[in-house]
Amino acid sequence: MTSATALRAPSPPQSDAEQLAQLIAELRAAEQRRGATTREIRIGEFTVPGWRVPLLHLAGLQTLTRNEAAVLRFLGWGRANGDIGTLLNMTENTVRTHMNNAIRKLDLDGVRELNSLAGLLFLPLE
Repeated sequence: MTSATALRAPSPPQSDAEQLAQLIAELRAAEQRRGATTREIRIGEFTVPGWRVPLLHLAGLQTLTRNEAAVLRFLGWGRANGDIGTLLNMTENTVRTHMNNAIRKLDLDGVRELNSLAGLLFLPLE
C-alpha cells in the first residue's frame, strides 16, 4: 500500500437519494454534450424535451398515432387503463389495443417496459 492510499479516509456511503441525484446530474451532462437539451421531440400532439427521449426509441415514438401517444402520456402520469379509457372516451379494450400497438412500434418487451418509458417521457419532475 502506498502512503497516498493509506492516508485516504473511506468515503461515507451515499444514500439512495444522493446516488440518484448524482446519476441524474451525470445523465444531464451527457445529454447536454450531445445537444439534446436544445431540441424538443414531437410525440403525437405532445412535445417532450429531447433529453427525456432515449435515442433507441426516437424513431418509434414519432410513428405513434395521436391516440397511442395520448395513452402513453396518461400511462406516464400513472393512470390506470380504466381511467385512461374514461378520459379519452374509449373502452378499456381499446386502451389495451393502443398500448399493444405502441409496444410493437417501440419494440418493447411488454407493458412494464411501456410504463417505464412513459414515466421517463411524461412524469412531471417537480
